[in-house]
Amino acid sequence: MTLTHETQPLVASDAELEAALDDAHLATLLACLAQNLGDTSILRDDLAPDTSTMAMRAAGGYTPDQLPKARAAALDALKRFRDAGAPVDPALPDSELPKILGFLTGGGLDGRYVPLLLEELAYPVKDARAPGWTVDELAPGRHFSAIIVGAGMSGLLAAYRCKQAGIDYTVIEKNPGVGGTWLENTYPGCRVDNSNHMYSYSFAQKLDWPYFYSTSGVLKEYLGDCAEAFGVKGKIQYNTEVVDATWNEDEATWQVRVKKAGGAMETLTANAFITATGQLNRPRLPDIEGRDSFEGPAFHSARWDHSVDLKGKAVAVIGNGASASQLIPEVAKDAAELYVFQRTPNWYASVPNYHDPVPEKLEWLFAHVPRYAQWYRFFLFWTTTEGLVPSARVDEGWDGNPASIGKANDELRALMIQYLERSFEDRPDLLEKVIPKYPPASKRIVLDNGVWPAALKRDNVHLVTEPIDRITPRGVQTSDGKEYAVDNVIYATGFQASKFLTPMEVYGRDGVSLNEQWDGDARAYMGVTVPYFPNFFMLYGPNTNIVVNGSTVYFAELEVKYTMHCLRLLMETGNGSLDVRPDVHDRYNEWIDRGNLGMAWGVAEVPSWYRNEKNRSAQNWPFTLLEFWDQTQDVNAEDYVLA
Repeated sequence: MTLTHETQPLVASDAELEAALDDAHLATLLACLAQNLGDTSILRDDLAPDTSTMAMRAAGGYTPDQLPKARAAALDALKRFRDAGAPVDPALPDSELPKILGFLTGGGLDGRYVPLLLEELAYPVKDARAPGWTVDELAPGRHFSAIIVGAGMSGLLAAYRCKQAGIDYTVIEKNPGVGGTWLENTYPGCRVDNSNHMYSYSFAQKLDWPYFYSTSGVLKEYLGDCAEAFGVKGKIQYNTEVVDATWNEDEATWQVRVKKAGGAMETLTANAFITATGQLNRPRLPDIEGRDSFEGPAFHSARWDHSVDLKGKAVAVIGNGASASQLIPEVAKDAAELYVFQRTPNWYASVPNYHDPVPEKLEWLFAHVPRYAQWYRFFLFWTTTEGLVPSARVDEGWDGNPASIGKANDELRALMIQYLERSFEDRPDLLEKVIPKYPPASKRIVLDNGVWPAALKRDNVHLVTEPIDRITPRGVQTSDGKEYAVDNVIYATGFQASKFLTPMEVYGRDGVSLNEQWDGDARAYMGVTVPYFPNFFMLYGPNTNIVVNGSTVYFAELEVKYTMHCLRLLMETGNGSLDVRPDVHDRYNEWIDRGNLGMAWGVAEVPSWYRNEKNRSAQNWPFTLLEFWDQTQDVNAEDYVLA
């Protein structure tokens, strides 16, 4: 894989260009060629893609009647671009870019989105979210340092931004390498559920992704490449875990105790403490009687034991969520008998190319047409983000299907029921068990290309919906008294998503414990700062998980950008600390709570990691991507107490 924006010379015959279009995403190719040629007449009204429905978005925006016209127009423009020498620099003035954005978004683009979308496009500025300042410029002679916890997607980005700003930083990573969740999750079938053309840094794109939805190993490699390209690897302390962090009021520093691999303790000091530990990093084992009594190998999906051979074995998979849906088809190939214990069925979205490699011809176009990969990423970003928000929103006074919370939600439900009905039309006994009775988006929607239903229909796979009563030394016993004897137990039971920062302890002003202040109900301002914890910043913190509108990478980029704004404020004012005002924090969280109560996950009565033990959503963001973009563009000094 290559981490680059550079393209190769476009030297090809007419026939080769025409053949390359077999796998092209035509709407974005037309947009790209309009920019490259400086000719927006290419973007004819009859070729404007329709992105109003999920089906049309999946089809690339074109009906079968439009496809030949779009292909002919793309071929003509591609030939013209080749004949012009395929210049790297675009001929279209930047002021004309909104025309292209309007073409791809259906013409009714809200102008407020334009700067956000240009940032995601990484054009005309490749890295518009970079700090744009340095400590030496704003505070000559001042030394300022940061400790960053975690070397996953967010932590590596925070390290890079600190480096760009001239902040001395250290990254603490409990694992032996970078990658975060993509290093830890190695179970069979593990892969991302956002297209990796979008699940990647806006400013660090790749032209040679091997899959549309890459496996964990590919994403781990990408993050390793990024760490190398960013020049941050030498600042990471591996096999080191934060035990606790304590704010020193007199010195305006954080004292961070860490434990090394051999057990030795060390205290590090920094002006800022940034956590990038994620919400889904500590496995959750179910509270089932007798769990420790099982005599065979048992492990969590996120701690896969590769020394255990499942071939020819009887295997129990407890759980049927996103991870289970990925690993079940793989385990089913090897196990003699596979028992899937389902508490709650999932909604599945049909994604036919979920396991597909990126076609060679499409990759060729990415490699030879400047900015085509960026425009393709832009289309994915737009069509898989804000467009689905109405499907998760509660319609006040909705008196339609009681299993839905609004018109758009009911339409989404009908679409996914059709997929399940098609998948299980030959197995009505299974169909009855797999259709959820709760509104879509109340829990995580799982992507599938047919492998999950095919696995459930195998002769050696058995879907068990009776509640589990206990784990026995020999297997799993359900509430009807039946015992399923198995050789291995796999817990695909998710993570301790509500227990932010577990197991580290953080102590703020006057020794206040963050865990005690939260009391099991984590809250933050912008998901980033917490009252009484100066110079403390969380990435992927409370209420920054997005359910139906986009990739966590988008939020990570904006959270880091906001964190850097806060640090810039300290450099500009000469202050040593900033602490968010409690009233500002509380009003913000009241707004968040009202928003979540207007979404499917906030009102549906279904078990989910989207809500904590107090039945509040401490995880999810209930608004648009634009709203988070707006509020993270700068820091309001009046929101903070500076000292």
